[in-house]
Amino acid sequence: MSAAPPDNDVLWARGIVKSHHGTPALRGVSLRVREGEMLAVTGPRGSGKSTLLGCLSAQLPVDEGEVWFHSAPVHTLGRAGRERLRRERFGWVGSEPHLVPELTARENVALPLLLAGAGHRAAHRAATEWLDRLDVADCAKLRPADLPQDRRQRIAVARALAPEPPVVFADDPTAPLHRDAREQVLRILASAARSHHLTLVLATHDPELARYADRTVHLVDGRIAAEPAAVPAVPAGH
Repeated sequence: MSAAPPDNDVLWARGIVKSHHGTPALRGVSLRVREGEMLAVTGPRGSGKSTLLGCLSAQLPVDEGEVWFHSAPVHTLGRAGRERLRRERFGWVGSEPHLVPELTARENVALPLLLAGAGHRAAHRAATEWLDRLDVADCAKLRPADLPQDRRQRIAVARALAPEPPVVFADDPTAPLHRDAREQVLRILASAARSHHLTLVLATHDPELARYADRTVHLVDGRIAAEPAAVPAVPAGH
């Protein structure tokens, strides 16, 4: 087994291979994500972006290769260990919100905080603050079925950010949103990541949204095709 990655790499992967039902999705992907970095993973649909985020976030076990979170090997963890890591250290936003239908918006956002041991008052105060930042404070007492999809997605973003996990994975998080709303949510994600020193790994097929990142890697057919030189990211408030 290789030595642990450098201390300033919050995530580190070497030679990841992953197939779905015999079809290759990742073909030997290696990359590093620095602590506090906002990394965009781009590429056409079917290029392996979602699979890569799944492997990095411990949702999917790798077939071959290594994945490290700080100095801890993720690729050797069993199902229970991966679930604990996701619950305690990672945030996730997908292209669908997957909110708990029986809970209000505020209760959905407060849920991961309560599961982590936060008090009821503190969890609901943080939930209210994040709903306000995502411009959906007026939805706090409503349930998902009473809300349009774009508002449900904003609530899902608030839920991922409220516990302030070290790493947030965002798999095409603005897909359900209109163009103006996409820009706003990406600005909020970028601003939250930088102000709270979070690491953000964003998968998107939209190069316009990738410009908010500090660095971009491009996937084609399960391989990193290019890693352009870092360019100045768009300021979060612009």
